Parts: sequence; C-alpha cells; structure tokens
Amino acid sequence: MSKSLVVVESPTKIRTLKKYLGPDFDIAATVGHIKDLPVKELGISIEEGFKPKYTTVQGKEKVIRALKKAAGDLNDIYLAPDPDREGEAIAWHTAKILKKQGRRFHRILFHELTKNAILTAIASPQELDKNKFESQQTRRILDRLVGYQISPILWKKVLRGLSAGRVQSVAVRIICEREKEIQAFQPEEYWSITAHLEGESPPVFLAKLIKKHNKKLRIPDEKATRAILKDLTEASFRVEKVVHKTQKRNPLPPFTTSKLQQEAIRKLGFSARKTMTVAQQLYEGIESTEGGPVGLITYMRTDSTRIAQEAIHEARHLIQDEFGSNYLPAKPNFYKNKKKVQDAHEAIRPTSVSRKPKDIAQSLSRDQFALYELIWQRFVACQMKPALLDQTSVTISTGPYIFQASGSVVRFPGFMALYVSSDNNQNQPKKETLPPLSDGMILKCHRIEPKQHFTQPPPRFSEASLVKELEENGIGRPSTYATILTTIREKGYVNLVKKFFRPSELGFIVNDLLIESFPDILNVDFTARMEDNLDKIEEGKIDALAMLEGFYDSFKKDLERAAKEMRSVKGPGLAVDFDCPACNQPLRIKVGKNGPFLACSGYPDCNFTRSYTRNEKGQIEIEQPAADQPTDQICEKCGSPMVQKQGRYGPFLACSTYPSCKNTRSLNAKGTFKSEPTGVKCPEEGCNGDLVSRRSKRGKLFYGCTRYPKCKFALWDKPVPVTCAKCSAPFMGERTTKKEGPHLKCFNKECSHKQALNSVQ
Repeated sequence: MSKSLVVVESPTKIRTLKKYLGPDFDIAATVGHIKDLPVKELGISIEEGFKPKYTTVQGKEKVIRALKKAAGDLNDIYLAPDPDREGEAIAWHTAKILKKQGRRFHRILFHELTKNAILTAIASPQELDKNKFESQQTRRILDRLVGYQISPILWKKVLRGLSAGRVQSVAVRIICEREKEIQAFQPEEYWSITAHLEGESPPVFLAKLIKKHNKKLRIPDEKATRAILKDLTEASFRVEKVVHKTQKRNPLPPFTTSKLQQEAIRKLGFSARKTMTVAQQLYEGIESTEGGPVGLITYMRTDSTRIAQEAIHEARHLIQDEFGSNYLPAKPNFYKNKKKVQDAHEAIRPTSVSRKPKDIAQSLSRDQFALYELIWQRFVACQMKPALLDQTSVTISTGPYIFQASGSVVRFPGFMALYVSSDNNQNQPKKETLPPLSDGMILKCHRIEPKQHFTQPPPRFSEASLVKELEENGIGRPSTYATILTTIREKGYVNLVKKFFRPSELGFIVNDLLIESFPDILNVDFTARMEDNLDKIEEGKIDALAMLEGFYDSFKKDLERAAKEMRSVKGPGLAVDFDCPACNQPLRIKVGKNGPFLACSGYPDCNFTRSYTRNEKGQIEIEQPAADQPTDQICEKCGSPMVQKQGRYGPFLACSTYPSCKNTRSLNAKGTFKSEPTGVKCPEEGCNGDLVSRRSKRGKLFYGCTRYPKCKFALWDKPVPVTCAKCSAPFMGERTTKKEGPHLKCFNKECSHKQALNSVQ
C-alpha cells in the first residue's frame, strides 16, 4: 500500500492519530484556518455575485509550505479537520492549495478520537461537502458585509475604532433591553402571613396563607395585614385535606454545546470560552496510562441529543454493575431533538464510560477533571431510572382563610444518586418534614408571622442565562456562543459585574443608534431567520447567492440612509434634559477617546465638560470634579510627585509642579479600559518602572512600562510574576494558543521555555 497524507486542523491530534494509523499514513496540521478574507479591506466583490477574495492568513505561509512538502507526490489526501462548518471550509481551502493532476481528496470525519472511530472513518471516506462549505462561506460573507460596512459609519458618527457585528450587536441589544426593563421597573409592596403550627406530635411546621373565601389572596400593605391578623386572633386551625402523591422526575438528556456551557458556568464557575477550551483538550486527546494520548469525549460542538447504540449499551452495563438493577430502566432512555437541530453529531459524551473520572484523575489537570466528571456523570445519569419524590400537600382552614403547607422527600433517588443539574427545575428537593396529619385534625398555633416583601425586577443576564437566551431565540449556533460573549466584552459594550452583564454607557449609545438605523440587523427574529437560512444552505434547500442578494437589497438601503441620517455624537451630540451650569445652554452627550461625557452645546464659546454616570433608574447624574488626589507616582520628566486630576476625558495624572512642568499621563479610558498593574518590574537595565496594561491606538491590549516615554519596553503577552524554571528570568508571559491552550512562556527570546498554568481563567 502506498503512503497517504491525513491533514487535521489541530497539531494536538497528530500523536493520537499516529498511534492508530501506523506507518502507512503521514499526518500534517493546518493549525486552524489557512485562508480567510483579508483583514484590511472588505474582501467581497458584490458586483461579481458576492465573490469572496481569500488571502493566506498572516503567519500561515510556513504551514502551507509544510503541507505541500508533506503532500509531495502522494496521490491520496485525507482531509480531517473538525466535523463542522469551519472544519469543512478548512478542508476546501486545503484541497485547493494541494490540488494536483491525478490527486484524490477524501473527506473523513472524526466525531471522537478513538481507535474504532478513526479506523472506521479512514475506511469509509466521503466527498467534500459543498453545501456545508457554502453555508460557512455565506455566514462569513454576511458577517463581513455587516461588520465592515456599518463600522465606518460608527467611526464617523461616534468614535473611531468602534465596531458592529451581525450577531454580537443583537446580543448587546438583548442585554441593553433587559437593563432598560430593570431601570423602568417599579417595585410593588406585598405581604405574606405564615403560621407556625403543630399537630398531635412534633415537629412544628410552617403554613402560608393563600386564600380567603376560596379566592386567591394578595395582601397589598401593612394596613391589610393588620386587618387579617386581627381576624386570626384566637383563631382555630383545622386540617381540611391531606394529599399524598408521588412525583416522577426524569433525568436530563446528555449535553449539547449550549447546555454544557450553561452547566459549567453554574456548577464549575467556568466561562463559556474556558469551557470550550477545556472540552477541546478532552476531545483531541489526553496522555493516559493506556499508552499515548486518548480522546476522552466526543466532538464538543453539537446541538443534538442523539446517542450511539454502543455507547448506550456500555452505559447500561456500568449502571448495572455500579448501582444495581434497581437503577437500570427496562429499556434505554432516548431523547428527541428539538426542531431545526442539526443531527450530524452525537451529544457530548465520554468516548468510553469505563474511563471513570476518579480512575484517570492523575492524567488530567484540575479543570480537565472537573469538566470530564461533569460530562461523564450527566451521560451515565441520562440512562438511569427516574427519581421518585413523595410530596405531601396539606390544606388548613381557619374561618374564611385557607393556609397551605407542603413537604417533599426523596423516596428513590434514581439518576439523582449520580447527578443533579443546577438548572432550576432539577434542583435537589429540600427535605421538608411534616408531622403525621389527618383530615379534621385540630392544630396548635404557636405564632403568626407577617412579613413585608417587594416585587423584584427581572434579573440581569449571567453568562449561563445569556447563552440560554441566545439558544432559545435562535441567535448564533453552538460553536459561536463563547465567541459572542467574549467579543461583546472586549468591544467595551458590556461589562461583567459580579457575574452579570451590564451595558456600558457606550454600549447603550451604540445600541440605540444601530436600532434606529438598522432595524432588521438588530432584530432578534430577523437574525434567527438568517441562522435558519444558513442551515437550509447546508441542507441544500436554498441557494446561497439568492439569500445574499435578498439580504443585501434591503441592507444597502439602510447603509445609505444611515450614512446621511444617523445621529452624530461627534457633531451636535445627543440631547439630555440638562442645561449647562456655566451658560444655561443645553448640554449634549459626546464620546471621546476615553468614553462618553457631557459637553456644552455652546462650544467653543463655552467649554464646560463633565463626566457623568447613570443611577439605577437610568437617569443621568453629573459628576462633580474631584480635588487633586496625591499619588505615589513620580513625574518621569522632573522627578516631582504626580497628582490625579479629573479632565474632559476622565481622570489622569499630572505633574504637581504645573505649570512649570506640564507632563501628564493617561490614567484610564472611562467606561472601556483602566490601566492595571501586573506586579512585574520593567526588565530594562537601569529602569525602575513597573509593567502595566495599556491600549494601542487601535484599541489592542498590550503591556508597557510606567516610565514611558523614557522607557519604551512593551510586549503583547500579559507578564506574570513567575520565575522561569529554565533560565531564571524574573517573569513569564501568559498566552493562549489553539495548539497548547493557556500556558506561560518565558519572555526571554533566547529561552522561550513554556510551562502550564495551574488553572485556565
């Protein structure tokens, strides 16, 4: 047999594949995309039917040369990037680069990196999937048309460097609209009345007042509460009815991508991005005691709950052995997919349930173990019997009033013996113990407890609830959720405050302007229909060009109108209900390099400016300028102390000897960025500065010396105060790559030693 070449997406798969394919196959990696649209131009020829202009991804020239060298004169090339749209695009671009007369290309799909799956895929190759590639390409074109044509309008009208995204902007809108609901919310007072009762034997139990004259009772205020308490003075409490019933609670399906992200956020405290990074590691292969790397889970980008028969069979054997026949249902549990689900992949599950988390813990990092255990437990639990809960409901009367008490205990744990979801409807029930009670029993009342309450506004979105909201509204797809959540934060449109998303002032401004000018692009239903259409392109049901033409006809009109009519924050600014305290002319909201601020509309005759904030009701509150604050910073020009001042663009540092020395230093970018210390000293010889985070003119994060411009040391990787184990350099740089995940790398170019992070953040 002549040799063949297998081309994968990630280099970390190479060792796993070599272990099973043997010497007849060479293996090379594209290390992600090798071709993409150009960075500095639209890259779409609209006149030529939205023809994309692909260029080599920066830095991938060496990879392409290596691929061509590996292909050599081989006749058979097996293309094995990930089994999704992005992987299909990589396969198509790789085939185009390696195209040669007489050469045959075979598409192979690895849904799990196990011996059986790998050999089966090699033995049954497929054709390249044109529809899947066109679906990916159409998404890329749509995103480029929106992002590269709306963003310049924002630069002109608001602030240079801003950006808009077809899906990300909708996510920002969802967060902004929730915040406006919270701001508009008016809490309403209500009261509850609870009786502490005792039957013929302990314990004392609680019963809540729910009805009067058999009608649902709402107690609006203290006055109404006092009237009821007066009625209940010397009242006799009698059990009217005791109802016992058994509730069956079924196990949840195995994980899809979105459900895995939600559960890892809630249970493990992972971000969506971290969840996908760690899941990728588990999928691609972990060094094990079995000899070489082993893929531990199936492909982690899926919205299907389908399970392979052999996996179900293996799980049932384990349940029988570990838990006994009482926990094993007579027939396997099957889970129906929701409508419009792509069923190309299975649900996320262990490649073998025989690899119990505790047995392979020594081969896993802390984060890998936590996520693998979550996936393993959820999958095994999905094939176990339901839990049975004994519920007791007691109706108690006193005059015209009805109280109710309830209790719930687990009769049979079923799947909950192994796994209980953090989702609200799967929480472990509280074991409320009620005494023996019977119809007609007279109860002793120990005391009656009134309590004041206020209705609560809708909650802000956490990462988990936002992923759930996006999924339920059809916004994005499983592979995009982590990117969406990361992007909207990096753009400065939202902040994650105590694990909940809050729009920044800039996010509010941009969102309002985009909704006015691009009602379709910012519409949740419209975006969901676009996602459905991309699915239909993959299924071969609609034509990609027809979809793009239909979209662009309307979008082009919106672009032309927005260029002329979008309100300008740079020019007149946005109106507010405040007059200038200096000249009584109207104030306006404007946006500077450090974020939004208030400025007098009478400029340049009046140059009044102020920073502002919004209170919980969304009302603007003008910030008063703070007095100069002493700092521990030293002026690099004259050596005098620096003080903190408040200026038009927010707080900044200035030399205390002003006007003799007019040196200033940026302190933060209000609302979007604040310089943060790293705890690392500048390594330049003779420099006593510290390394802090900064932003480039294009908004990119980097790290530089506090003694700039005298010291111009800078680097892109975040410096971490960890001594290099190889060369004893004083610090290392934190970085993340697809191949190696999060890790530390020595900043000394002559060393370049790498070591693992204790925990991915």
